Formats: sequence, C-alpha cells, structure tokens
Amino acid sequence: MARPNSPTAVPSISHGRALFYVHIVALFFGVVGVIGHLITADAPAITLGRALCAVLTLICVGRLQRRPILGVLTPAQIFVLIVTGCLLAAHWVTFFQGVKTGGIAVATLGFASFPAFTILLEAALLREPTRRAEWLTVALVTLGLILVTPAFNFANEGTIGLGWGVLSGLCFALLALGNRRGTVSMDPIQVACWQNVVVTLVMLPAAGQLIGASAWDWFWLAMLGVFCTGLAHFLFISSLAGLKASTAGTVIALEPVYGIAFAWILFGQEPSPRMLGGGAIVIAAIVWSGLRRSVAKTPQSQKK
Repeated sequence: MARPNSPTAVPSISHGRALFYVHIVALFFGVVGVIGHLITADAPAITLGRALCAVLTLICVGRLQRRPILGVLTPAQIFVLIVTGCLLAAHWVTFFQGVKTGGIAVATLGFASFPAFTILLEAALLREPTRRAEWLTVALVTLGLILVTPAFNFANEGTIGLGWGVLSGLCFALLALGNRRGTVSMDPIQVACWQNVVVTLVMLPAAGQLIGASAWDWFWLAMLGVFCTGLAHFLFISSLAGLKASTAGTVIALEPVYGIAFAWILFGQEPSPRMLGGGAIVIAAIVWSGLRRSVAKTPQSQKK
C-alpha cells in the first residue's frame, strides 16, 4: 500500500488523464487487502513476495524511463533507504496481519488513521505548529476508529485486526516523514526500488513459505508487486505531472471505500451500520484534511 514520493521530472500530462491515473492508483491500493486475504501464506511471506515482484517491476520501469536506479548513493542516503525500507516492511507486515486476523474492512480502516498520526508526528518530531483544524482531524479519526472497533475486548479478533491496521498506519506515517525529510533529492523510482530491496532482505527468513507456495499464491503475489506496487508507483508519479500532490492524496484517501466494497461484494464481509458510520467519519476527515491543505497551499492570487 505504501504511497510513492513526489517526482523529480515527469513529462506533463492533461488534468483529466492525471485524475484517471490517480483513481486507478486508489483502486490498486484498495484491492491490496483483498489480494492479501486470497493468499494463503502469512503476512511476512506475503510482504517478501510483494517486495520481490515490486523490485523486478521497478527495475523494468526504471530502464524504460531511463531512471537512475543504480545511481551513486551517499552513505547518508543509504542509511535513509535502510531505515525507510524497514518501516515499509513493518507497514506491510502489520497491514497483512490485520487482514488475516480481523478482515479486510477493519484492517483497511485502521490503516486509514495514518493522516492523524502524521499530524501528531509532525508536531512531536518536527516541531511544526498544529492548527485547530488539524486537531479536529485527529479527533474525528479517533471517533471514527472508536465506532469501527468491533468490541472493546482484546480477545476479539476484529479488535486485534483493527489494532494491527492502526499500527500499520503509524508505520506508514513514520515512513512518509522519513521520505519527506530524507529522500527529496533522490529519484522516486530509485527510492521505491531500493526500499523494496531492503524489504526483501529483511523478510528473507520467510522465504521457506514461498518455496512451497501454490501457483495461485504466486499469481496474487505478482499482482501485488507488479500492479499494486510497481505500476501504482509509476502512475502516481505520472499523475503528479498534472495534479497537485494534495489533490492526488485526497483521491487516494478513497482507498478504504474500494477495499470495503470489494470485501463486501467478493467475500460477503458486510460491515455493520456502526462500522460504516465510523468509516465514513474517518474517510471524511481524511478527505477534508487533504482539501484544507490544498487550499492552504494555494497562493492568494489563485483563489480569486
């Protein structure tokens, strides 16, 4: 599910095509939980297979785009890639564990808490001022998660799955801050490729499960790595040539909608009215936060 960084230099495309690209990305991210549910392997093995397929895909994309995948990296950049790669591995493992434990809907909604974590981490780690509107976003996401919680009992599998999803959101928020602070001078395809290399190395102890994986498991792992990671990353970067990053982020916030809808249609995982209400609050808070940031970054002359 990890979202890409901002691009360095991408050919300009039309606004309509960029919007189409980013909706496809949201769709790809939305089916990650569905595919994770279909794969019989456990969370670490799924993460390893996804990262391995993603590396191969990103190398091909890099060659086609003539991106500097094997460009020279400084020791500081290598350190950042190792740290962010480990965070990406933790983000994926915890998310897939949430899917396996509590189901697609609760894991996806738990992960959707990451914008609230981002706001809190920016205030705590980067000492950035937090506005009232941002605190309201945190409050709304918290309220939504309370409503989503199946039962306030840690013996409940749904609650445990939600906890894994929330932990995945925290890992992704840390990953986003690490990318923001440490990879801005690097090519995004190069960053994604090396982060997935790190994930592959970290998850190697789970390789035993993949050796005996079925053909269907490998097919779904390839879908995760090729479409939901490599191609999604490329399309997201391409969309930013015709959209503002905040606008793209707002569209991708619809990811839980796709995830819940597919889980409902394909597996009969019908969310309760309470879960739908909580999910609506979480998604509305994320979309509102993205739109607010977009307006805040718009120069005054462009608002008239």
